[in-house]
Amino acid sequence: GVSTPHVDRLATQGIRYERAFTTSPVCSTSRSAMMTGFHQNYIGANQHREHHKKPLPNGIKPIPHLFAEAGYFTALMSRKTDCNFTPNTKTELFMGEDWSEREPGQPFFARITFGGTHRAFKRDPQRPIDPADVELPPYYPDTTFCRRDWANGLEQMQLVDREVGAIIQRLEDEGLADDTLVFFIGDHGRCHVRGKQFLYDGGIRIPMIMRWPGRVAPGQVSEDLVMSIDICATILEAAGIEPPVALHGQSLLGDEVSKRKYVFAARDKMDETHDAMRAIRSKDYKLILNLMPERPWCQYNRYKEGGYPMLAELNVLNLKGKLTPAQAAFMAPSKPEVELYDLHSDPHELNN
Repeated sequence: GVSTPHVDRLATQGIRYERAFTTSPVCSTSRSAMMTGFHQNYIGANQHREHHKKPLPNGIKPIPHLFAEAGYFTALMSRKTDCNFTPNTKTELFMGEDWSEREPGQPFFARITFGGTHRAFKRDPQRPIDPADVELPPYYPDTTFCRRDWANGLEQMQLVDREVGAIIQRLEDEGLADDTLVFFIGDHGRCHVRGKQFLYDGGIRIPMIMRWPGRVAPGQVSEDLVMSIDICATILEAAGIEPPVALHGQSLLGDEVSKRKYVFAARDKMDETHDAMRAIRSKDYKLILNLMPERPWCQYNRYKEGGYPMLAELNVLNLKGKLTPAQAAFMAPSKPEVELYDLHSDPHELNN
């Protein structure tokens, strides 16, 4: 029932990746990886909301610094950087807040974050979505309350779609569209229970679209395993920039990524909630290693308790014994050490 005409149009003009994943299921760790091109654990940026930030390992530089050194104007056209390393402030990482601040004819690198789908969800008065029309994953209770929350998330994406449309229209109005490489992505999976903060596909699978007129053929759909850090390698190659240290990601402009057999993801501390998990995923299987199996999946987390209405519904129905086995499993007091899922027969990752 969701309508996203601007993102849909962007996809038809380039390539849509059906198997795109982030390296971590939460914003600051995922963005730390995307800001450098390295897995967050490798650069010591794997603890979400880290208060004791450390410099990047020797030789590794933030991607906007590499662009600035190559003569690009760099802009962060949104509020937060969300990096777990130093330098980490907006003024330290970027030169300005809008590409309009650049010198005439100067190439630019811009990062733009639309925060609406992060929570709290706003309703779409132009195109409301009927909760009866949505399809809930089987690990959520099929209640009116949960359907409304899911529909709200879809309505929020419709609002974001219009923001994306405005940026694309601005590129066209300024004569920049034909010479600008555009990526549309998410920094992690959906902001729902068993999504964000966890290594199931709901937490690490992201949308990814790449458009580059004249260089990337339109109307493509790729089944390759790709990662968010591949964007770093791609844009540096497109700009002719050689990174001082070889990146972990691979350029999407060549055919190397088509040979990739696995993608990797990791989860560590989330705010004040300590846990540690690792995942390896192929096209067919997902293996999750729970390094702290004695801790429940749903241990207390202030962000989720205050922002996820479905979690309240799950807790109440769990206390009443009204959840299905698939729904109740996530409320268990501990986890198995290893989880292995056949993604063809079990796409919702329910049968370990």
